[in-house]
Amino acid sequence: MAPTAVLAVVAAILLFAGYRLLPTIRSAFFTPLRHLPGPPSPSLFWGNFKLIAEADNSVPQEEWAAKYGPTIAYNGIFGMWRLWSLDTRVNSHILSRTDIYQRPSTARYHLTRLLGPGVLVTEDEQHKNQRRVMNPAFGPHQLREITDIFVQKSNQLRDLLSAEIAKADGSSARVDALSWLGRATLDIIGLAGFNYNFDALNPSGQVNELSQAFSVLFSPAAGGRFFTLLQGFIPPLRLIRTENNRREEEAMASMSRIGRQLIAEKKAAILAESQGKGRGVSRKDVSGRDLLTLLIKANMATDIPESQRLTDDERYPRKFIVAGHETTSSATTWCLFQLTQSPDVQRKLREELLQVPTDTPTMDELSALPYLDMVVKETLRHHAPVAATTRVAMQDDVIPVNTPFVDRKGRHCDHIRIAKGDLVFLPILAINRAKELWGDDALEFKPERWEHPREATASIPGVWASQLTFLGGPRACIGYRFSIVETKALLFALVRAFEFALAVRPEQIKKKSSIVQRPVVALGGDKKDDKVEMPLLIKPYRPA
Repeated sequence: MAPTAVLAVVAAILLFAGYRLLPTIRSAFFTPLRHLPGPPSPSLFWGNFKLIAEADNSVPQEEWAAKYGPTIAYNGIFGMWRLWSLDTRVNSHILSRTDIYQRPSTARYHLTRLLGPGVLVTEDEQHKNQRRVMNPAFGPHQLREITDIFVQKSNQLRDLLSAEIAKADGSSARVDALSWLGRATLDIIGLAGFNYNFDALNPSGQVNELSQAFSVLFSPAAGGRFFTLLQGFIPPLRLIRTENNRREEEAMASMSRIGRQLIAEKKAAILAESQGKGRGVSRKDVSGRDLLTLLIKANMATDIPESQRLTDDERYPRKFIVAGHETTSSATTWCLFQLTQSPDVQRKLREELLQVPTDTPTMDELSALPYLDMVVKETLRHHAPVAATTRVAMQDDVIPVNTPFVDRKGRHCDHIRIAKGDLVFLPILAINRAKELWGDDALEFKPERWEHPREATASIPGVWASQLTFLGGPRACIGYRFSIVETKALLFALVRAFEFALAVRPEQIKKKSSIVQRPVVALGGDKKDDKVEMPLLIKPYRPA
């Protein structure tokens, strides 16, 4: 690149960075959030960011809330203020007013880069149209049709783990639960999502093209690179192509090519079927096992307006791979961890599961198991796969509160003033374990709490089980039923077959957030040596 071109790029980057800093300056000195109670800022540049980054998810904010009250504001990088509140009325307002509170542009850039222009990143009418077309694919009836895929793959995982034990000494084996569950859930979402076989559970461990592309895009390393984050904040930096960018672009090209091929094949098959019946596709034809077929049929229906149709990129369920793979494998991994730390829970759960006289339960049979339901609810409460999410105010607003507070000027307030551009956090994990809502034992893993849930939790604006794990409001997780039944199928197969113990000391297990909260084994010394895994000792269950 010629020197003048380099100077032009540098100048453009500096100018854009200065432009992007204007909202930061406004936030640091003029936002009404600066008057809310909260901790002092230890650094003009970093704010409270370093403390938050070095601690477990939500822990610093929870400590500040205990000291300053449930509604606080604190500094991020460049002195930008963030609203963080355990007040359920505050969070309900934010979740319900999707016209005001939307994903920040940086978050939309990263999600679109990885997932495409789908329902997770769109806003306003486009999002409503996508949900309208997609909703039938995620209803109970459709889920009932594909539960056998969950069960089949769960049993295949069980058999492969049994083979691992046989290859060891025949009595037990050490396995990485995160890796094995990740392979199983990838196969499940492949078949249930778009009738594609990732074949991740094949005994040889070989991966196909789509599986390899997925690994590149969603590996922990790819998600946490600082320069990639800067590219989201400063668009001119996207002109600089790094090795990471090139690898991701190649992976996305592979996924898009295979996706277009799958869509073309399914379209052709659907048209051939409808032509054989002598008519076009209508909404009543929306049936089929995999999500992609359902979405294509719904989108091709002649009785929906052209303005509501989705593009091929919007239909291709790359976004559902994350929901059906990353979140479920993480949640189930944490559930197995908790069972190793709660032997009585593990024993009680196994006793219930063994009462079912089949290895291939239906969705209704899985749903009829009360203790399994309580264990899954408690896992998703205690180990929410996504610990928090962010929104930005698109206009000035006033948020009502349940609990009035005294601001930094000593004023008594019964509302929060928000300025356009202010950042607000939805503290999913912190709400799920707030003692004010769940009681003094909120930090304990205790499935029995779901026998008699506390009345206070009814105010949590979640779409499922009075918790915030799947969010709430118009942007609640569309696939939450899918994830719940999938998790139950995996636990059903595994806990019936094996006894689980932790292969390292419990204090070595930490959490690392990269899209979802993954387990990390702290090996001591440099954190770079820590290993993303959940090492478990498994042995066949044999009745006494």
